[in-house]
Amino acid sequence: MMRSASSRAAPMAADESRHTELILAAARLFRRNGYERTTVRELADAVGLRSGSLFHYFRNKEEILLAVMANGIQSVIDEGQALMARHEQPADRLEGLFRLHMASLINGVGGDAMHAMIYEWRSLSPEARAQIQELSTAYEQLWHRAINEAAAVGLVQGDPAIIRKQVLGGMNFTVRWYRPDGRMSADEVTEQMLRAALPGLARHLGL
Repeated sequence: MMRSASSRAAPMAADESRHTELILAAARLFRRNGYERTTVRELADAVGLRSGSLFHYFRNKEEILLAVMANGIQSVIDEGQALMARHEQPADRLEGLFRLHMASLINGVGGDAMHAMIYEWRSLSPEARAQIQELSTAYEQLWHRAINEAAAVGLVQGDPAIIRKQVLGGMNFTVRWYRPDGRMSADEVTEQMLRAALPGLARHLGL
């Protein structure tokens, strides 16, 4: 007897949900314990699977690490593209990208992904690194566009490529030192980072 489309869709949706759950759980474990020290059993236990069942979703452990990084980057690409479509003014676009990136690092999947990219990059094969580099380049293109637009109206001064590297590098480094129980809230840290990284934009915004 043929299965209906709805009956086939249910297992597929469940698989997709478990796949995402695994990526998010792995990201947290890699950040807490390190990629090399995190075992397949720990990854499976985190989502209530047997160790062997993990490989129904991923071929090997490296593929999980690749998915962690790719998921984090793709999430900010998607949100960044939506933000650029919503706003027309250069100041709004650049501020929006900055706040989106910081929110992703501090509160979203981007923080775990960036932590993995900083500390576990060497664990990827050259082929996997190329995939992540392609996504990173796509995300940087959003910033390149926003910074060029901001430079055209005098909100930033200097070489756009250098500005992009300096701003993104400074923000990404927060995964090394930011603590939720620190002396500043997440919003306060973001404000201070924006003032330090983009003073012309901050003055324009009245910060």
